[in-house]
Amino acid sequence: MVYLNCAATAHERPDCVIDAVVRAMRELGSSGRGAAEGELGAARTVMVARERVASLLGFGHPERVVFAANATRALNMAILGTVRPGDRVVATDWDHNSVLRPLHLLAGRGAHVDFVPADALGRLDYDALGRLVAPGTRLVVCTHASNLTGNVADVRRFARVAHAAGALLLVDASQTAGAAPVDMEAMGADLLAFTGHKALMGPQGTGGLLVAPGVDVRPVISGGTGVLSFAEGMPDAYPEHLEAGTLNGHGIAGLSAAAHFVARAGVDAIHAHDLVLTRRFVAGARKVPGAHVYGDWPDDLALLDGSTPARDHAPVVTLNMDGWESSELADALDEDFGIATRAGGHCAPRMHRALGTQDAGAVRFSFGYYTDEKDVDLALEALGRLSAEARP
Repeated sequence: MVYLNCAATAHERPDCVIDAVVRAMRELGSSGRGAAEGELGAARTVMVARERVASLLGFGHPERVVFAANATRALNMAILGTVRPGDRVVATDWDHNSVLRPLHLLAGRGAHVDFVPADALGRLDYDALGRLVAPGTRLVVCTHASNLTGNVADVRRFARVAHAAGALLLVDASQTAGAAPVDMEAMGADLLAFTGHKALMGPQGTGGLLVAPGVDVRPVISGGTGVLSFAEGMPDAYPEHLEAGTLNGHGIAGLSAAAHFVARAGVDAIHAHDLVLTRRFVAGARKVPGAHVYGDWPDDLALLDGSTPARDHAPVVTLNMDGWESSELADALDEDFGIATRAGGHCAPRMHRALGTQDAGAVRFSFGYYTDEKDVDLALEALGRLSAEARP
């Protein structure tokens, strides 16, 4: 199989990740639930994981790395834990349903929600950002990279606008953590959500929320933490303030190994590798008759050949092809060529409307650490052959 669905989840994982999960399942107890060797080993494993994640994502406060089941839980935790009825929130057309649905829920409770629009190339309107983020805005949400086009946001600009209005900035790094440099503190983010199972190549069921000092998030789930058992509310101290219930220690052990692996491989090197593949694919796909590539790409194909600097981009490319429904194209790639992609709406309805693909959806090709040029070339060859078979 040629796996080009890395934006959904990693398929191949480093051996060290698998080994860490298996070792944890055999040896570790439950973090914070005892003082025997297995429980203390679990607590140490979790603490090392916080330190590795914090270091990888440019955050100097590992004790404020809060683990969650995925970025969806982390984003819900941040949004529902900071916004109250009557508050103003500004998000964008790039945002995933992990952001949109909690915001729609809050709008039904009296919050005021606006969205920074994107144009037909998926570019955000930064002038509109400045107009929409009025003084008194409570929260601004910024997706670091679109899961549909791979376009990358100017997070520092979001931070300047948000902070000038007295708002908090929440960054969704689901598509960039592990695939591109992420420096939470340099970006100016107050909250950052990540997932462990995509470019970080960790286990599914892992992720978390980074909470900057001075930022308080109300717990949306309450329960046991292993400390202060007689207190009626959740502990004030982080990370226990937001970590109700038994942690996924086995998954966190794998996430820790994954973060260590990515750090040693070098995020800059991984990003450069991914960008070469992405540019190669776009340049080739644009030559396929009837193919329509979405996103903010240079008109001049020479700018995609690797000889000139390119604007930053996540390793995600979506397209449609004349004569094919997106779902049929993805099925043909899988059944006839063994190429795994993803078709449909990608949980990004506002972005699809901006691109004009709300009815057709789109086929997404996404690349990762284990993708190589041969995989890209096989996908391009398959598209060329399917283009010739397309119905008029």
